[in-house]
Amino acid sequence: MAAGAEQDRDLSTLAVATLGAVEVRADPWEPVRLIGGDGGPVAAVMAFLGELQASGRSAATQRSYAMDLLRWFRFGWAIDVGWDQATRVEARDFCRWLALRDKPTRVRSGAGRGRVVSNVVTGKPGPGPKYAAATRAHSETVLRVFYDFCAMRRSVISPVQRGEMGGISDGLPCAERQHGDNSMLGN
Repeated sequence: MAAGAEQDRDLSTLAVATLGAVEVRADPWEPVRLIGGDGGPVAAVMAFLGELQASGRSAATQRSYAMDLLRWFRFGWAIDVGWDQATRVEARDFCRWLALRDKPTRVRSGAGRGRVVSNVVTGKPGPGPKYAAATRAHSETVLRVFYDFCAMRRSVISPVQRGEMGGISDGLPCAERQHGDNSMLGN
């Protein structure tokens, strides 16, 4: 194990609370907001969403990105690691957690609750209880773009590198790989 790497977390018992929310608003200047566990907007995500809007991304894209970031933030809150303090260990654990846990379910009325029902037009099975590979890949992309944006603003070092969610390529924490030591993390 690399210096400074934590021991494996028991992700099988990890309870991730549904803190925070993604708000979709009628305000054209701020159509989507990520609300943190404290009830206020998350400043770094708001800046990121503003950048997406300036790049011509639709409110639907901003919402999609915010939903992925909310899932990441909730995971971080559950393990008591802030988004700006996350390392490759947290990114790895998030990947594992996302791949193995069941998606949260909404409370629905009716007899069909919890069943996977085939699409009546295509005959394809409906979404299963786990996150799809495409959802996990999208999450990786969103996290990488978000951390690239934050790194560009010099506020954080990215714990998510290319291919991170597909497998860990080396045992070095992100800061060691990028800077040769942990000086950027205060170690």
